[in-house]
Order: sequence, then structure tokens, then C-alpha cells
Amino acid sequence: MKKFVVCAALLLAATPAFATLKVGDKAPDFSAPATLGGKEFTFHLADALKKGPVVVYFYPAAFTEGCTVEAHDFAAAMPQYQALGASVIGVSHDDIATLNKFSVSECQSKFPVAADQDRHIMKSYDATISMLLSYAARTSYVVGQDGRIAFAYSDLDPEGHVSKTLKAVASLKR
Repeated sequence: MKKFVVCAALLLAATPAFATLKVGDKAPDFSAPATLGGKEFTFHLADALKKGPVVVYFYPAAFTEGCTVEAHDFAAAMPQYQALGASVIGVSHDDIATLNKFSVSECQSKFPVAADQDRHIMKSYDATISMLLSYAARTSYVVGQDGRIAFAYSDLDPEGHVSKTLKAVASLKR
């Protein structure tokens, strides 16, 4: 019985808050320390939006199984995002030293990842795991060039995030 209670508590804690921002909401602007291919810089959402839509995806922690799968999927799809004029930024609570390694190995130097150590970005995007507010929920947003949320998707399974955000970005072109 004790194992059941512990497992149930862990499942509950791992459930995303599902209080994601809604389509049409103004996307919170942010700047954060980031890295691409192990080279650090400051990512500014406002600057990225000047070039096209931005996929902002939140993930719980670098080098965990699901986050590695998701990073590989986003890396493989970068030519498709770029063909649509979109960019991608991953965001987690990890420190920049960890993300330097993650950006090279798991993101394959194809897109940047940002450090949100004080969790202000994930909180402003309602992208925290309920009861574990230190961690981001696996939540993906497409932010249109107008700075508004064009698509929001939250699911702990990393598999659907790339296909769904690509579809949403493509629909912006129509």
C-alpha cells in the first residue's frame, strides 16, 4: 500500500499545471542567458521575433530521458523550422554550464537553450510542474511575430511537441 501511495504522489507531482497561456495571449517577453553549440550569449525573445515566429519549449531537466528525446527531435526538425522562417529556444532551470554541454550533445548545436535558474520565465508562461514548481512542465508554445501565443501544448510525453509545433508554425504561413 505504501508503494502505491508513493507512486501516486510522484505521478501527481509530475503532472503539468495545465494553466498554460491561451492562444491569443500576449507572450511574456524575456531575456536569458543561453547557449548554442556551447557558445554563451543572451537570448532576447523580442529580437528573435523580429526574424519570425519562435517556438519556446520548456523541459524539466537537461540529460534526462524525455528531455534528451525531445532535444534530438527538435534538432532533427530544425531545417523544417528554418524553412518556415521560425526559430526554436528550449528553456529549463538548468545552469548555463550544464546547458553548454546539453546544447552540443543533445541539441546537436542546432538550436539554443536558455537557463531559467530563478524560474521567472517558466512561471510567467505558466509552465511549471504542479507541486514541483522548481521544474518546468514539458510545454511548447509557438509565439507569432505579433508577440502573441499562436499555439500552446503541454504533455509530459516528448513525442508530439515537434510535430504539433511544426504544424502550428506552418499554419501561420497561410
